[in-house]
Amino acid sequence: MSYFDAASAVPLHPVARQALLASLDEGWADPARLYREGRRARLLLDAAREAAAEVVGCRADEVVFAPSGTRAVHTGVAGVLGGRRRVGRHLIVSAVEHSSVLHSAEALEAEGGEVTRVAVDRSGAVDPSAYAAALRRDTALACLQSANHEVGTVQPVAEVAEACRAAGVPLFVDAAQSLGWGPVEGGWSLLAASAHKWGGPSGVGLLVVRKGVRFAAQGPSDERESGRAPGFENLPAIVAAVASLRAVRAEADREAARLRELTERIRARVPRLVPDVEVVGDPERRLPGIVTFSCLYADGEALLHELDRQGFSVSSGSSCTSSTLTPSHVLKAMGVLSEGNVRVSLPAGAAEEEVERFLAVLPGAVAGVREKLAAPAPATAVRAAELVVDSLGKRCPIPVIELAKVIGEVPVGGTIRVLSDDEAARLDIPAWCEMRDQEYVGEEPAEKGTAYLVRRTS
Repeated sequence: MSYFDAASAVPLHPVARQALLASLDEGWADPARLYREGRRARLLLDAAREAAAEVVGCRADEVVFAPSGTRAVHTGVAGVLGGRRRVGRHLIVSAVEHSSVLHSAEALEAEGGEVTRVAVDRSGAVDPSAYAAALRRDTALACLQSANHEVGTVQPVAEVAEACRAAGVPLFVDAAQSLGWGPVEGGWSLLAASAHKWGGPSGVGLLVVRKGVRFAAQGPSDERESGRAPGFENLPAIVAAVASLRAVRAEADREAARLRELTERIRARVPRLVPDVEVVGDPERRLPGIVTFSCLYADGEALLHELDRQGFSVSSGSSCTSSTLTPSHVLKAMGVLSEGNVRVSLPAGAAEEEVERFLAVLPGAVAGVREKLAAPAPATAVRAAELVVDSLGKRCPIPVIELAKVIGEVPVGGTIRVLSDDEAARLDIPAWCEMRDQEYVGEEPAEKGTAYLVRRTS
């Protein structure tokens, strides 16, 4: 079995395992106590904090250990919004932030605050000038991920941080995907990360709050972790998390070069091996181990099951794998194809032979899924040079399959009106038009669902 979902979580690093076992014996006592066992635990906690600060590039007293990366995000965002409440209640986020950041934004809106969501281009990157334009006198905080978790695109954090610094607004960086590969450059103010992303144990988050940032912890607190993460510290897990972070960073440059070559191989060969595929994300400014592509006329859930049956664990941002049947907010914001989406994220040590085997298996897996999904001839009604395709009640990728099957039945210049009540169609039909050099005219309300208009150009 080949595990290709490192962007979600990676197995425990051997160094983390060793540190965890050792600290179970030495770090079980309360580090806040003054007796011998407590002092020993305090030494372990202080050493872990110093080591984490060295890796991040900050002061030790700026580091807080939280129960998870999500909790670190929620604590950091809420703390700055509380500390800067007199400045205002305006928050800036990118449209492709991790859900933990977006949930914090939704909580602010529910309390009467305002949120500006900065758009991204088709590669998933923000324009620093868009962040600068969004800054206001009442902006309390801006948030920007260091790299995207779904497509691997690296964001211009340093440029955005400079714009925020000039405006006197702190910048919060979600560095969960990138911290294991290297430090986050630029004058950011807060940073969050999660140990399970780099081979540490789950249940350990990292929150860094720079000196000088106005911060007011929200909710009940105690004297632990500067009052920002109340409760007894999970010291063995913290020690293991920091030990593994140092270990992966020591190997990062060499492993990054190796994984970048492997993912570049996937990016280049998948479109040649599988027809009707869109590779998404920035081809250059990206994390070394992530490559994402979407396959027309394929069901994402069925494709993941088939790849799992063939021995490959991958993930997907396809709406077909979602319980809500809505496409990934990242792919939607990028305006790229979402159906049949596959994210391959290679863990450290991924073997070249396994990548080659994946490339050998993939074409047959996609072809098999497409064959099973072959839609019956859609009910149509001809009106002069317009064709109506009724895809109401049919889920992704069927509306696009039915559109593709009848595009040749109208003359050049003629239109096809696709009726659909599937939310994914709003993203996938324009993406199909771009891939097929057809004109997407737009959408308009229909008696049921929405009508998507496509004009045949060739």
